[in-house]
Amino acid sequence: MEKLTFSTPGILFPAISLLMLAYTNRFLGLASVSRHLLEKYRDSRDAVTLSQIKTLRHRISLIRDAQSLGILSLIFCMGSLAFISLINSIAWILFGSSILLMITSLLYSFWEIHLSIRALDMEIEDAVGK
Repeated sequence: MEKLTFSTPGILFPAISLLMLAYTNRFLGLASVSRHLLEKYRDSRDAVTLSQIKTLRHRISLIRDAQSLGILSLIFCMGSLAFISLINSIAWILFGSSILLMITSLLYSFWEIHLSIRALDMEIEDAVGK
């Protein structure tokens, strides 16, 4: 197996940082929407609003999980950097794990985006009818 160098895991740091920023912004947006929908539901007890709140709750948990996987990816990436000088095979395993965690994080984000589109469809159908 080829020796892992410091520059290889180093390429993940900017990507992970940007992902974490995007997830944080997404979470803040969802938190704002959830507060608005909860206030709307308290006033109207509308079934469509309740359905949106349930979907939103699921979306927030997906963003939380995506963030958690991103954080683990960063930790594993830093671990691979620590092991480059010590035991290169462990560094490779940690680096590979970091990539897999990042991919999983992206899949969670992908899933959340699709739920977001469904929520928008519900809102549009409620506003203009079928």
